[in-house]
Amino acid sequence: MAEAARNGDVKAIAANRRARHEFWIEETHEAGIALTGTEVKSLREGRANLTDAFARVDRGEVWLHHLHISPYAQGNIHNHDPLRTRKLLLHRREIARLRAKTDQKGYTLVPLRLYFRRGVAKVELAVARGRHLYDKRERIAERDAERRIARNLGARTLRRRRS
Repeated sequence: MAEAARNGDVKAIAANRRARHEFWIEETHEAGIALTGTEVKSLREGRANLTDAFARVDRGEVWLHHLHISPYAQGNIHNHDPLRTRKLLLHRREIARLRAKTDQKGYTLVPLRLYFRRGVAKVELAVARGRHLYDKRERIAERDAERRIARNLGARTLRRRRS
């Protein structure tokens, strides 16, 4: 663990895979998270869920809502509220840029993944725009077509090799 922290390696904790399906991702930012001790210990065990999480800019600060961090098993009375609102740590200029983007109609802040970098918990935050149902269906159809083409090309190359 100490060697990984020195090398700047990234240890993934949780990913919001649904976000890439539900939203068009415009840009991403890395932000630190203000956490309590039991939250950090629980994150090190990989006990977090980003599924319904979102972020908001409020009075010059960015807050992460609905990030579920399970209570730490040995936390006893010092345990945290699993769904509490957590402050994200960004530079003032970044917050101003995010504020300007999210004030536009249809844009929101969505956490994409949660990870440790050099022993510090970080969240990858995306400025995103919601997709319509027809966009999602179109994308699924495109992926299916690509898979079908790849499967057919693979079958053809196998036939040629056997001959």
